[in-house]
Amino acid sequence: MKLYALFVVRNNVKPAKTVIDAKDLSGFGFFQRSSVGEFMTFMAQTIAEKTQPGQRQSIEESSYVGHVYARSEGVAGVVVTDKEYPTRVAFGLLNKILDEFTSKYPNPALWASPEQIQYPELQQYLVTYQDPKQGDTIMKVQRELDETKIILHKTIESVLERGEKMESLVERSDVLSSQSKMFYKTAKKQNSCCVIC
Repeated sequence: MKLYALFVVRNNVKPAKTVIDAKDLSGFGFFQRSSVGEFMTFMAQTIAEKTQPGQRQSIEESSYVGHVYARSEGVAGVVVTDKEYPTRVAFGLLNKILDEFTSKYPNPALWASPEQIQYPELQQYLVTYQDPKQGDTIMKVQRELDETKIILHKTIESVLERGEKMESLVERSDVLSSQSKMFYKTAKKQNSCCVIC
């Protein structure tokens, strides 16, 4: 999964203009970087211009996907990723970027002068969201749950490795009544007779 570029684009003008961007082109050859960067800028401006206010869409071109979200204020956010990057994370990032940008620069007149825009968070997001699990809280929680599940499985396996069997644990248990112990033994016998080879 790769996040290549983030853009904030004025899409209420024709042609659309990039206000600010951040790119990670380190995965490309040195002589390819400027061409790839120009292509991504062109792609971002084009899809931002063609996206109606309030609309979200993902456009696939070659091995890249441009996720765009156009706001009613006349600005759009574009995230350029590879095909494996999670769409939900991309649109969550776009929401965050556009909310911050429009609250920091609410006057659209400033957007016409990109040299006046200072938004270092865009570069930070480009780095943080390279791993979608780090940037996205839902994916982060899912990863933690998966790790907990692995630990639980390892704990159960380690109990079995020490030679403890469920049968011996049931026999030695003071918590289980004799009726529960009998139920366990009967169920085990009935299940063992029905094994399909």
